[in-house]
Amino acid sequence: MLDTAFTLLGTAVTWLEVIAFVLALANIACNVYEIHWGWPLTIIASVLYAWLFYASKLYGEAGVNVFFAVAALWGWWQWLRGHRSGSSAPLRIARLDSQGIVITVAGWAVAWLGCALLLRAITDSDVPWADGFVTAGSVVGTVLLGRKFIENWPIWLIVNAASVALFAYKGLTLTVVLYVIFFGLAIWGWIGWRERLARSEMVSR
Repeated sequence: MLDTAFTLLGTAVTWLEVIAFVLALANIACNVYEIHWGWPLTIIASVLYAWLFYASKLYGEAGVNVFFAVAALWGWWQWLRGHRSGSSAPLRIARLDSQGIVITVAGWAVAWLGCALLLRAITDSDVPWADGFVTAGSVVGTVLLGRKFIENWPIWLIVNAASVALFAYKGLTLTVVLYVIFFGLAIWGWIGWRERLARSEMVSR
């Protein structure tokens, strides 16, 4: 799996990165259209990316992909059986209230600090702060996506932009391309979810 499949812009691309790339694209497309089968694709793609990032000494990213694989089981259940507090209706797209936004921002900041310090203490990572930022943001984005809060999309925009810079620095060329595509898909997903939420709000009035 770590053998070279082809060379892209002078950088070797492994079969592992190719397969993870394809599965990750399919996963995001499912998320945009609220298709629950994206979650099992997340499990497989995340395991493959954990392997790839570990081999690249991106330990925070490797760890967060293990988290993605586990959290995908929770997210899948949420999309199939979850509901809002005080309601038995199926889980639908919603907005965070002001308190939720404050908790989200604070949670990301605390998780970033914790991840970065942990990476500095127990690994030989040469990018602990950048890796920690992306790792913490990815955790927050996954939780909001699982609960169908529309704010997951702007979080993914920030995470994907930071990831492009990080993976370019580490020479993961195909993964850089993937995260540029992810950035575009996050814009697409945000627009699509906003339209669906607006229609839902009009119907409920």
